[in-house]
Amino acid sequence: MIERSLVLLKPDAVQRCFVGEIITRFERAGLKMVGMKMVWVDKDFSKEHYAEHVEKGFYPGLESMITEGPVVAMVLEGVEAISTIRKMVGATEPKAAAPGTIRGDFAHVSYGYADQQKIGVKNLIHASANAEDAEKEVALWFDAKEMHSYKTVHDMHIL
Repeated sequence: MIERSLVLLKPDAVQRCFVGEIITRFERAGLKMVGMKMVWVDKDFSKEHYAEHVEKGFYPGLESMITEGPVVAMVLEGVEAISTIRKMVGATEPKAAAPGTIRGDFAHVSYGYADQQKIGVKNLIHASANAEDAEKEVALWFDAKEMHSYKTVHDMHIL
C-alpha cells in the first residue's frame, strides 16, 4: 500500500548540516518527497505538534529543542512508507539506535544525559508513528496546495 508520512529534520539536523545526507537516504530507499518546506516552529505550534506530551515533565526540553532553529518538514510517500521510514530513522533514544539508522549513525545522546542537562534529546528527526498520526501530522504541517504528485523512476518498479 502507498502511504504518506511526515518527517521533520529537527534543528539539530539542520545545524549539523545533515539535511542533504538524510534526504538522500530516503530517496535511495525509493521514497518520494511530495511536500517540503523550512519552518521556524514557535511555542504555540510546538504545543499543537506535541499535544500528547504538553503535560509531561519532559515537554519543556522538547519545546526548547524544536523551537531553537529551523526545521525541514517533508512528506514522504512510498510503499509502506511509515514503517520503512521508522526503521530507517532508528530508536527514539539515539544511544539505542542501531548502526546504519539515521540516529544510530549521527547521534548518540541518551535520555539520562538529556535529563541531567535539562534539555530535549537531540535525536535529529521526527517520523510519524502510524497511519493515524501521519494523517493528522501531514494535515497540521501542510496545506493541500503544498503537496505534489509526480512520477519517479521508482514508480516504474512498484506499479
